[in-house]
Amino acid sequence: MTSGADRRVAPPESAVALFGDSLPVASRFADLLAGAGVERGLIGPREVPRLWERHILNCAVVEEIIPAGADVVDIGSGAGLPGIAVGILRPDLEVTLLEPLLRRTVFLREAVELLELPNVRVVRGRAEEQKELRADVVTARAVAPLARLAGWALPLLRKDGALLALKGEQAESELEAARADLSKLRASVADVIRVGEGKVDPATTVVRVTVTSEIDRPAPSRSRRAAGGRKKRGRKR
Repeated sequence: MTSGADRRVAPPESAVALFGDSLPVASRFADLLAGAGVERGLIGPREVPRLWERHILNCAVVEEIIPAGADVVDIGSGAGLPGIAVGILRPDLEVTLLEPLLRRTVFLREAVELLELPNVRVVRGRAEEQKELRADVVTARAVAPLARLAGWALPLLRKDGALLALKGEQAESELEAARADLSKLRASVADVIRVGEGKVDPATTVVRVTVTSEIDRPAPSRSRRAAGGRKKRGRKR
């Protein structure tokens, strides 16, 4: 992935306010999406004029409801939304971009390297096949209907962890239709919330499913990744 494949996409004032000191990295991400992302079919060319408002900012504001220092798994990360956007804004988080398709993981790995994001890693695979991966938060955007998505996400969550599914106008009705399935999957509580009020317009709609029971198999140590020499960069919340 070379700079020649990128297009400049000027950030709006709302991006300046949200990302602050991280804006240069976020801008670089926008340029990657507008260039290599479009060329590789990860982003439609018609989305370029609204990359910031509809995609990057819409995704980044979900960080409001992610606890400090959390382990986050972004299921079906695709072009890195919301995973990379959240990882840029929140360097205190450890973000895993989980994506089954090779061409997308290649893009994600190149993007993480070019953006120099030590708190973000890429794993190629399907969520339902993960035996050791554990998270405090699972994020997903435009991946699958809620009931199916929950079937993949809830087994990955530690107790009191949450699935944050970015949804549209039908979020409430989708949640109601999925409640019976959610109760069968794992003990949990679910609600619909809106994040980014005053930062994005419209605010981002999120279905939040918080698990209230322990997982049924041992989880790997939370210090697993620290053993690899990676340092977390904290930020005051």
